[in-house]
Amino acid sequence: MSAIPELFQGLFDDAAVFPPGNLPLAEAVPAHRAHRLAWYAAAVGPLLCGAGRLGELAAVPDPARSAGPLRVGLVLPGGSAELGPALAAAAPFEVAGVELATRDAGEAVTALDLLLPPDVPAAVELPRELLRGDGLDEALDILVDSPYRAKFRTGGVVAGAFPDEEELAGFLTGCARRGLPYKCTAGLHHAVRHTDPATGFEHHGFLNVLLAAQETDRTAAAEVLAERSGAVLAKAASALTDRQVTVIRNSFTAFGTCSVAEPLDDLAALGLLSPSPMPQEDR
Repeated sequence: MSAIPELFQGLFDDAAVFPPGNLPLAEAVPAHRAHRLAWYAAAVGPLLCGAGRLGELAAVPDPARSAGPLRVGLVLPGGSAELGPALAAAAPFEVAGVELATRDAGEAVTALDLLLPPDVPAAVELPRELLRGDGLDEALDILVDSPYRAKFRTGGVVAGAFPDEEELAGFLTGCARRGLPYKCTAGLHHAVRHTDPATGFEHHGFLNVLLAAQETDRTAAAEVLAERSGAVLAKAASALTDRQVTVIRNSFTAFGTCSVAEPLDDLAALGLLSPSPMPQEDR
């Protein structure tokens, strides 16, 4: 049995090279390989890499390459025009997914339908300003008729990059009502909603988002997202049924985090994860 509960399996995409972590690729590759061999490997998704850095990534020495190609998630901030060249540049890797930012969901779906290999999943991210008012329903309606997930930005390096509870709840419940899966990115390094003491930024907690993912009522989802008690959230997570866990993870599939250690440490501190000791031969 995995040391990682089903609720957290494959949840943490490795975004170490993105802000605010900004780990050099030469350090990120061996670190990611180590994650994939650790006791918590079942919690870790692919190494995320921007389209413009794939050449640099291919040049990084990777002594573990003989064990298999590096699993990479392609992040395309430049939209559909980057898709074809990025897929070609990613030939040395195992492409675990594509995340395409766009201002036109329909155009993104068309490009993905045309160029994306059928076994590669994709997520489509639209700017948050386009998802206000009727824009949210219009975008989600386009994506629900496609094989692709939605992607929502939950933070960044400025205060304005963080949506409040109401905005995030609108996205989560809009997806839940449609049965549309999604991933999130940025700002979810910790399990519980909190105010960063260094920046003053309001951060959503990934455990809050997991629990809110089962809600179809916007007010109820916003209340879960606003909860700041780790004990309350941990108790709710521990009480989830297998069916609820399945519903949650079919909705909220993953999020990008520049630290894999921080979310794991939080879960352990909340009693939701029991770190496995290293095998005797690995000590």
